[in-house]
Amino acid sequence: MNSALRMICLLAGVAMLPNTMAFADPPGDPKAVSNSNGEYQDANGSPTYNIAKDGTVDWYTNVGFVQYGANCLSCHGPDGLGSSYAPSLVDALKSLSYAQFTATVIAGKKDVNNSSDLVMPSFGENKNVMCYIDPIYIYLRARSTGALGRGRPDKMVSPPPEFDKSVNACFS
Repeated sequence: MNSALRMICLLAGVAMLPNTMAFADPPGDPKAVSNSNGEYQDANGSPTYNIAKDGTVDWYTNVGFVQYGANCLSCHGPDGLGSSYAPSLVDALKSLSYAQFTATVIAGKKDVNNSSDLVMPSFGENKNVMCYIDPIYIYLRARSTGALGRGRPDKMVSPPPEFDKSVNACFS
């Protein structure tokens, strides 16, 4: 599915979600079964990582690390482990599906009660996040399953031929 079509489907799905989610669907087996332009998908069609036995990560996992650092780290802490300000995304992605993750990023989340005041702003209009939502999810998924350790990946494959073109199209 191309990025524009995926974004339209995700935005349509967000409109149908309740403000709070009482349960989460596990993300399923992260094993890559197909790929399109270097972006791997699992059996459910969700974005996933592909890490070789020598530790070489796919391009999207590497980009996800970089974009997580630029857009998410200040609240969710290094390597997705959480902070005193925001929860661990490594833990969250053990139970959140791709659709639930993207819905939260797009629409934000608010959980305010007597014992907590948790608010995540909406990033649905932020192209620095939305143009890289799949790589960020892929990176965090690899971290949540233990397939990827802390810190920047040491080795990565080269960018796929159409990667820059699709990112540039997203920003225009």
